[in-house]
Amino acid sequence: MKYITFLFALLTQFLSAQNYTEYATGSSSDVTTNHEFGICMMGGASENDNAMTWFLNKADGGDVVVLRASGSDGYNDYFYSDLGVSINSVTTFVINNEAGATNSYVLEKVANAEAIWFAGGDQFDYVSYFKDNAMEEVLNNFINNKRGVIGGTSAGMAILGSAYFSAENGTVTNAQALSNPYHNRMTLGYNDFLDIPFLEHVITDTHYDDPDRRARHAAFLARYATDNGLASFGIACNEYTAVCINEFGEANVYGDYPNYDEFAYFVFANCNNFTYWPETCVEGQPLTWNRDGEAIKVYTVPGTQTGENFFDLNDYTSGSGGSWGNWTINNGTFSTSTSTNPLCSALSISENEILEVSVGPNPFRNSLTIQSQLVNFDVMLYDGFGKRVAQFKNQSQIDTSILATGLYFLRIYSEGLQETFKLVKD
Repeated sequence: MKYITFLFALLTQFLSAQNYTEYATGSSSDVTTNHEFGICMMGGASENDNAMTWFLNKADGGDVVVLRASGSDGYNDYFYSDLGVSINSVTTFVINNEAGATNSYVLEKVANAEAIWFAGGDQFDYVSYFKDNAMEEVLNNFINNKRGVIGGTSAGMAILGSAYFSAENGTVTNAQALSNPYHNRMTLGYNDFLDIPFLEHVITDTHYDDPDRRARHAAFLARYATDNGLASFGIACNEYTAVCINEFGEANVYGDYPNYDEFAYFVFANCNNFTYWPETCVEGQPLTWNRDGEAIKVYTVPGTQTGENFFDLNDYTSGSGGSWGNWTINNGTFSTSTSTNPLCSALSISENEILEVSVGPNPFRNSLTIQSQLVNFDVMLYDGFGKRVAQFKNQSQIDTSILATGLYFLRIYSEGLQETFKLVKD
């Protein structure tokens, strides 16, 4: 009987070894720290040390778990000792299949971590192994309840947005995406995997030094807007560039500019146009997304060693150190041009006093009042992502008690008049 028990234990260990490999550095005892939420995303080449120091500091001396589907222990010494930040441990799991991802020991280590890092590789491995199972649940609990710091590079960055390019059928080129936005390699997932604050409606992309990336990223956004009827957003990095997002939604950019062209890109459907979707985005036809030459707004931010340049993900109009541009696609041809801050139709009540319409209070709580001389008018209320949440006709008193707190845009239409008001609900 003892012999059988011994063989069973050996078999269990063998099967677990086939499902995952563990590399551990540091203490084997779990600790509890005053960790902080954050997101750190790298463009796919070697890591930026200052960004990785930012990432480790958020763990406040806690435990770091590295998840990967290939490779070995390359992050262990780098995180544990090379950056000069004191942490309790680094554990790398090389996951070989879904069974490895959902192993109870692996899940426990992930749940107890203060920082989680996704290595590069093939993002479809992560989608296949981590999605729609216990690992997905543990990761989302870590992000939204424990509020730990999370990050990744290359494929590890690609899965962090609420929408993502899964690469199920391999990578996709600019030419393929632009000539047919529903090409069989345009495999996208929407709002069904990781739920990370400030990355709602966001699709990330990496290796932006490669010219065969930006146009396909624009095509990802076009698909999201078309398929979901919502404004789409993107964050991308050149290979040696990192974006670190703090708990307040400020995205600081790290790199070695001006010594090298290291930039991050914040891309979004033009917020001054409530027609967020492309003119032509159908299967088998070239993509067109022009909208008078301003379909997609881009804020390009150089990454520096100190990360002082930033972009505010709360409003997608505020930033420092970057430059504005427009991206358009006409019959499958991608073009770029310089631009200015779109300001997202941010007209305050005071700016509209010369008009016949006023809306208040601002900020508001349970109701909004429209004061005007208009007899026939339509009212559309949109949330901060451009989704229409209410529609009224000739109604001057609007009940807003069921709305969540946040940013809204109220647009009034009448003959000879079309005005937009930026409003905030407390």
